[in-house]
Amino acid sequence: MNQTYTISTYILHRLQEIGVKHLFGVPGDYNLDFLDDVIESPIQWVGNCNELNAGYAADGYARLNGVGAAVVTYGGGGLSIINAVAGAFA
Repeated sequence: MNQTYTISTYILHRLQEIGVKHLFGVPGDYNLDFLDDVIESPIQWVGNCNELNAGYAADGYARLNGVGAAVVTYGGGGLSIINAVAGAFA
């Protein structure tokens, strides 16, 4: 058994355990390595046009399925998703 267990595979494993079957987001320069692991995992990648859309999609998914998740790059991507996260929290 020579398989590497990385932070990416741990996160994806834990997301699967809590019931996430779809992952919403926008590819960015700082999350491309993680997205390679997402493509290889059973979790289905759902690409969005922008981070705000990914946040709203994850919110709607969570309302139907109990939990949702989104992946964005830090900086502008993180700032763009804040309104959707705040709306989900409210």
